[in-house]
Amino acid sequence: MMNTLFLDACLRKPVERTPVWMMRQAGRYLPEYRAVRAGTDFLTLCKTPELAAEVTIQPVDIIGVDAAIIFSDILVIPEAMGMELVMEESKGPRFPRPLRTRNDVESLKVQDPEKSLRYVMDALKQTKQALNGRVPLIGFSGSPWTLAAYMVDGGGSKDFPQAKRMMLDDPATFTSLLEKLAESVRYYLEAQLAAGADAVQIFDSWGGLLAPDHYRKWSLEWLHHIVSRMDKNGSPVILFSKGANHALKELSEIGAEVVGLDWTVDIGTVREEIGGTVALQGNLDPSVLYASPERIREEVRSVLRKFGQEPGHVFNLGHGITPGVPVAHARAFVDSVKEESARIRSGR
Repeated sequence: MMNTLFLDACLRKPVERTPVWMMRQAGRYLPEYRAVRAGTDFLTLCKTPELAAEVTIQPVDIIGVDAAIIFSDILVIPEAMGMELVMEESKGPRFPRPLRTRNDVESLKVQDPEKSLRYVMDALKQTKQALNGRVPLIGFSGSPWTLAAYMVDGGGSKDFPQAKRMMLDDPATFTSLLEKLAESVRYYLEAQLAAGADAVQIFDSWGGLLAPDHYRKWSLEWLHHIVSRMDKNGSPVILFSKGANHALKELSEIGAEVVGLDWTVDIGTVREEIGGTVALQGNLDPSVLYASPERIREEVRSVLRKFGQEPGHVFNLGHGITPGVPVAHARAFVDSVKEESARIRSGR
């Protein structure tokens, strides 16, 4: 591995500068990605290893990030478990037959990802070969709660009322669903590491929609279930539970190496609270990338100075990069992190 900054920072080892990558960095803000998408639909892109590898590597070449994250989608797990998944342009994912009953949940099968998600493993292997050690490769999955929310409601939602209804009115069925998902996620992450991923991230994208007590029972408990049972083989695990800032200390205690932060918390304060046990990832407001490069640099410098010079910081956005961000601004963001972090560490 020629660039180990990301992995070293995940393990809280000293680095000469702060590594940087972006969630959703392979995406619509890049003309090169849009050119690939013009010839295929989203799910076909995910399921074609050559194309998935191509778009995974694009931001490494174009933006200069310090890690690649495999191009895929969190909802490939429910599809592999037996649900029909439809991706509608401009509308997002949809499950035509959402889970509503005990029988629906019992019909789901915990699959062998080496078979049912072979295309992801092939994409990882091809990407790893094409990267040729330039930067580490990240695999990922959705969390059990986040996946369950989509599966029960049938698609995206502001508050996922059907999932919460099942959670409260039929907790036995909801628990059964989370058990199956936790095992599926664990097997999937282990398979990604075996296929070449150097680290994995669990996206608990909708953790912040749960009240604290519900979060501990229906999300945190299952994140712990996964991390505590995983065969990590020394590879870092990143937990990103957007909006669940009340539980950051608890997240830091379940065995992951890195906790991701959204942009609504002060990274310096969080570092003082949990930075002694885990690395932190984040946490620039994604909307800052619409501002001028000069302003982007100022905001990057602010985050870096708040974190300080202690080891264990992976710079990222507090959520995914949005499609309308100019490529030049994304590149200015990455360059600013590299240059300003090196300057701060050198005492300039």
